[in-house]
Amino acid sequence: MTPHLKRSGLICAAFLILLVSEARAVSDGFPSGKTLSGDHFSVVLASGIDEGSLVARLGIGPQHRILSGRSVTGLTFSGKDLPVLLDAFFVWACDILDMQLYSYKGTIKVAANGTQLKDVYRRLYGKESFSDKGFYVSETNTIYIAAGDFTKEILGHEIGHVIVGNYFVVQPPAKVHEVLAGYIEYQIRKLDRRDP
Repeated sequence: MTPHLKRSGLICAAFLILLVSEARAVSDGFPSGKTLSGDHFSVVLASGIDEGSLVARLGIGPQHRILSGRSVTGLTFSGKDLPVLLDAFFVWACDILDMQLYSYKGTIKVAANGTQLKDVYRRLYGKESFSDKGFYVSETNTIYIAAGDFTKEILGHEIGHVIVGNYFVVQPPAKVHEVLAGYIEYQIRKLDRRDP
């Protein structure tokens, strides 16, 4: 076989693999509204979700920005600060686990409610979700979370899965994922108990 034919065969094989993998890709059917971008996350909001209400629900204060090594420009935050706050929160979560992911870029999709979130899960996996609060899809680096559950604890837990899933080359068992994600959640709760 000549080198030219061999190269053409490899190109055809690569194209076929790409075509087959695209055919198996399933749309999440997420009803996209507004998209906001930060250093680590693009945030996609379902229609009708106000980013200001998400900032309020998240409850990230100046102390969390300081812990992440970010500057504090004010004591209150508005909806336009959501990407910056999520970046600070991500850095802080990485620090909690001592697992730095400097160049990580992923997506957070915020569903209007738990029902919409379960519909997305069903569309992706063809079965019912055990949670209507949030979940992480490692294949697309996407966190799905319901707007009503957009809290530090739930988001911190899902970000824990992001960190573990992207830090290790060989993935640890699911129990290790849950323990480390739970550890972030525990640290968040512990810090919040100390806040006045």
